[in-house]
Amino acid sequence: MSGGGRLSDDEFERLMAEMKAPTPAAAPKAPERADHRPQTAFETLPRFTELRTQRAAAELLGLESPYHRVHEMRAGAVSRIDGREVVNFASYDYLGLNGDPRITRAVAEAAAQWGTSVSSSRLSAGERPAHGALEAGLAAIYEAEAALAFVSGHATALAVIPTLMGPNDLVVTDALMHNCVLLGAQYSPATRRTFPHNDLDALEAMLARDRDRFGRVLIVSEGLFSMDGDGPDLKRLVALKERFGCWLMIDDAHGLGVLGGTGRGIAEHAGVDPRAVDIWFGTLSKTLVSCGGYIAGSTALIDYLKAFAPGMVYSVGMPVPVAEAARVALELMIAEPERVKRLAANGARLRGQLVAGGFDVGAAWGFGIVPVIVGETIKTVQLAQKLLERGINVFPVLPPGVPDRSARLRFFLSAAHSDAHLDQALEALTQEAAALGLPRPRSG
Repeated sequence: MSGGGRLSDDEFERLMAEMKAPTPAAAPKAPERADHRPQTAFETLPRFTELRTQRAAAELLGLESPYHRVHEMRAGAVSRIDGREVVNFASYDYLGLNGDPRITRAVAEAAAQWGTSVSSSRLSAGERPAHGALEAGLAAIYEAEAALAFVSGHATALAVIPTLMGPNDLVVTDALMHNCVLLGAQYSPATRRTFPHNDLDALEAMLARDRDRFGRVLIVSEGLFSMDGDGPDLKRLVALKERFGCWLMIDDAHGLGVLGGTGRGIAEHAGVDPRAVDIWFGTLSKTLVSCGGYIAGSTALIDYLKAFAPGMVYSVGMPVPVAEAARVALELMIAEPERVKRLAANGARLRGQLVAGGFDVGAAWGFGIVPVIVGETIKTVQLAQKLLERGINVFPVLPPGVPDRSARLRFFLSAAHSDAHLDQALEALTQEAAALGLPRPRSG
């Protein structure tokens, strides 16, 4: 331990590496209690020690936990934390629609008419007209035959992938896919493979070598990657799935409302016919300021999921007020494309200023999400804490959420952010980064 009772950066990184090391296959048994009953304390769970060690290390460094901060007002472009108003770059409200009176009015009317729960699965007694209206709007966005709304976004992928893929099949995912897709692949009986992030040469080589060994093959990528702010070459993905006879699933959770001239996502951004993608997957909690997930595609796909996807068959249906919030937000996105343009302008402005200032933004496109890659875990948390003290709320993302040595601050942009908000953030970031002695390599 370094002087003053504090850990150095290297000591902290070494400690984190030790905590992430795999548990030995033959770990010694925990001592039994005197009465020979098994140990039942939750503190004996393997990762509880990891959690306790992380907290102790943060305390030694004088760092506050950035997790589970309480927001004391509706969090949009601004929020309030610990009684102080802050410029907020840690929410998904891309188009500034959260709290829009047209949406809250529709929600209140829906709650008054339908209550706050449908009280059953949609299969049995939970189907309501609002579900069909929302799904029709989502299908129209992707020019799909049908769509299906689930009560949870994360659970959508966990329900859909195992429902579609069998033991003779293959699921191939980008290495930086969201946790819900990785778990969905893991829970399926299919073989699982990954290809390096956006490396379609590697994907092509994998398919050329192994495609014929499997029955059905599902390729999964994202429209806009939430940690890096970049996306795939959708045209080439479509060409590969057609050449090798695969299904293509795109997670457009962060692309909807953000990419394309009117916010219709990665297909509009890339100039690709959305019908060329077999399975569109997304969430309702970002641009659509609600909660839940959706799948859009062919009628056969949706009929199959309605009948067999556990997250649909065995889960309560989406509450009508939740469905109405997403439906009205989707209508406003289409009716007010100036919101999409404002968001794009904010992203381009912030990205450009960061690059000009020497910050590393990785491969970010500058739409909605702009990371500032610091590298060191400690300094990333320190920087986030200093920014919050200056009224800028931006969340630090640390390993294992991102690869080792690539800890970062992740800026979520909104159409509701003003130029003054962006300037305030850039000034504070520049000054506090310099005070911490951070290197600021230019983005490649």
